[in-house]
Amino acid sequence: MALAYFGVMYLIAALIYAIVVLPVGMRVRAGGFAAGMLSPMGTVFALFVVFTAAQVWSDRDRATAAVDQEASALRGCVILAAAFPGDPQRHFESLIRSHIEQAVTNEWPMMAHQASTLNTIPRQLAEALEFTLVLKPSSQGQEIAQREITAQLESAQAARRQRILISQSSVGGLKWACLYIQAICVLVTIALAHGDHPGAAIISMGLFATGAAACLLLIGAYDRQFLGQFSIRPDPLVQVMPQSH
Repeated sequence: MALAYFGVMYLIAALIYAIVVLPVGMRVRAGGFAAGMLSPMGTVFALFVVFTAAQVWSDRDRATAAVDQEASALRGCVILAAAFPGDPQRHFESLIRSHIEQAVTNEWPMMAHQASTLNTIPRQLAEALEFTLVLKPSSQGQEIAQREITAQLESAQAARRQRILISQSSVGGLKWACLYIQAICVLVTIALAHGDHPGAAIISMGLFATGAAACLLLIGAYDRQFLGQFSIRPDPLVQVMPQSH
C-alpha cells in the first residue's frame, strides 16, 4: 500500500514537472500568478485531508467502542448466568460461545469485505434471549439476574448492529478523487512558482509529494476498519468467550 501511494504521487509530480517546468514559455507567463496561489491551494488541500481523516478516525473510534461494548455485555451475561447453576448455565454459556465463534470465523471476514448486513439475525443471541425469558426464577436474586441478562443481551445485539453498520462505511470514491485533484493542483502551483529554478522545483515538489502521499497512506490504511494490517480485531470477544465444559 505504501509503495502504491508514494509511487502514484511521485509519478504525478514527475509528469507535472515534465509538463510545466520544462517548457520555458509557460513558466515565464505563470510565475507571478502561481506564487500568490500557493498558500490558498495548500490550505484547501490541508482542509480536505483534515475533513476526510476526521471521518476515518470517528468511524474507527465508534467501531472499537462497539466491539468493546459487545464483549463487555457478553461477559456480563456469562457472569450473571452463574445465578442459574447446572444445565441452564451450561446451555447459556454454550450459546454465548457459539455466538462469539460465529462472529470471529464468519462475520469478521464478511465485515472486512463489507458483505455483512443486518439481514443476518444473530441466531445464538436470539436463542439466548428466548432461553432467558422462559427461565423460572426461584428467588429474588434470580429475578434480578434474569432482568440484567436480558438487558446485557440487548446491549450486545445493539453493539453488533453498530459494528456491522460501521463496517460498511468508508471514504467514497468522490472524496478520494477530490483529494488527488487538489494535490495535483498544488503540485502544478508549486511547479509554476519555481519554474525559473528547476532544482528548487524538484525539491519543493518532492517534499509536497512525500507529505501528501503520507497523508493519503494514513487515511487509506485506516479507511476500512475491519480490513488490513491495522484492522480492528475480535480479540475482546475472544477474551470473554466462556470455556467449554
